Amino acid sequence: MASRLLPFGDDPIRPSAPVSLTITVDGVSANGIAGQSLAGVILAGGSLGFRRSSVEGKPRGVFCGIGVCFDCLVEVNGQRDVRACQRRAVDGDVVTSQHDPFPSAAGRARFDQADEEPRDG
Repeated sequence: MASRLLPFGDDPIRPSAPVSLTITVDGVSANGIAGQSLAGVILAGGSLGFRRSSVEGKPRGVFCGIGVCFDCLVEVNGQRDVRACQRRAVDGDVVTSQHDPFPSAAGRARFDQADEEPRDG
């Protein structure tokens, strides 16, 4: 996927020249411009999957693009659960895709039992 950036000199709004930035996504460099979201930089670099689902391990990426769905969660500079669509990219950011396996059935059973309250017979 090729990223597309309109020539700023032809834009009737006359924005200033774009400022380049580079982030690292799962060990691979991705280039963007200041003001882009992490999701924008990652998508422009050709990657569609930002994390894997807990149950089936299927790739997830941008779904809503407005921070509601949580499908674009990534780790940024060691901070987990960052919504890539909501955070602006900063030069030098280190982004890691997330995958949190679903808790085991045994672990869920212990959790469920701990939440139960005693009942009078």
